[in-house]
Amino acid sequence: MRRALDLASVAGDAGDVPVGALVLGPDGAVLGEGWNQREVDADPTAHAEVIALRAAARRATSWRLDDCTLVVTLEPCPMCAGAAMLARISRIVLGAWDPKLGATGSVWDVVRDRRATHRIEVVGGVLEDESSRLLLDFFEARR
Repeated sequence: MRRALDLASVAGDAGDVPVGALVLGPDGAVLGEGWNQREVDADPTAHAEVIALRAAARRATSWRLDDCTLVVTLEPCPMCAGAAMLARISRIVLGAWDPKLGATGSVWDVVRDRRATHRIEVVGGVLEDESSRLLLDFFEARR
């Protein structure tokens, strides 16, 4: 999670919402990293999780990221939760919960819906205070 926080700072420094993510392989090795790049790329899908998933799939040479873990500083939105499901991620470890748009247990629980063909284990609140503080400071500076 500390690495994800470092990546989130890169996004914040570039003027985007400070969210960082990485994908760990079954052996714990980093397969992909990402940070929010929506502003830089003018791309609404350039969320940290999507970028990390894409990088991991390239490195694994497969879109199936079975037995991999997505580590992210903020609870994934519906798009990112869906992308993690489609990539067959096994576990999501998140920092701060997102009471506005979270899709792994707070507002929705997309990744554990009993109707889904793939379900993901969720571990929340890892370095939650640090993850929340990064976001609060970012938005406070813009108000």
